[in-house]
Amino acid sequence: MKIVAAKKILKANDQLASENHARFEQAGVFAINILGSPGCGKTTLIESLLASLGTTQRPAVIEGDLAGTVDADRLSARGVPVLQINTEGACHLDANMVAAAIRELPLDEASLLLIENVGNLVCTAGFYLGEHLRLVLLSVPEGDDKLVKYPTIFQSADALVVTKHDLAPHFDFRLERVREDFRKLGNEGPVLALSARTGEGMDALFDWLNGRLPVGHGAGKSHSPSE
Repeated sequence: MKIVAAKKILKANDQLASENHARFEQAGVFAINILGSPGCGKTTLIESLLASLGTTQRPAVIEGDLAGTVDADRLSARGVPVLQINTEGACHLDANMVAAAIRELPLDEASLLLIENVGNLVCTAGFYLGEHLRLVLLSVPEGDDKLVKYPTIFQSADALVVTKHDLAPHFDFRLERVREDFRKLGNEGPVLALSARTGEGMDALFDWLNGRLPVGHGAGKSHSPSE
């Protein structure tokens, strides 16, 4: 029996991810990996980002799901290039999948790539895809204890985005606990509470993104909620 260590698999993935990153840099594309549980609002947040970009960006999207094209169809309706990756049971995207996807996208015509990862708080944490930024989403209905239960993915976040914050009055969700747990994990990134549907808190996300994007890649602002 032959045993392949997980470290070897991850090392191979990281090598491919570095090649993806170099490809993004060569094409002048800023890549953002968006992670979170199923139903946490990843697609709705992407819709809101796309609506806010106006003429400041040339976005493209990679959509990761186990099966189906429901979310990809929603985003494609926004008039942006979208490539669907159906993982057929795999619980995360990996660098090889993304490498295959970007060969099919008009990457040289884009300036921003939004990658919606498979809905999962475990498998997605360990796989670098070559992205510049990693946004991890936590929705209010999921509860405020998820950072304690799934620390690895939150440790890897450049920013923690608390979604569906308009629902906070209806749930026993303590935003301050989330902030404290985030700091206990050693992460000094921002915790941004927002609602992509109402527009609450979205400007803070745009301001933060604008501070991270290269010159000429401003995310813009929109005070209108996504549809």
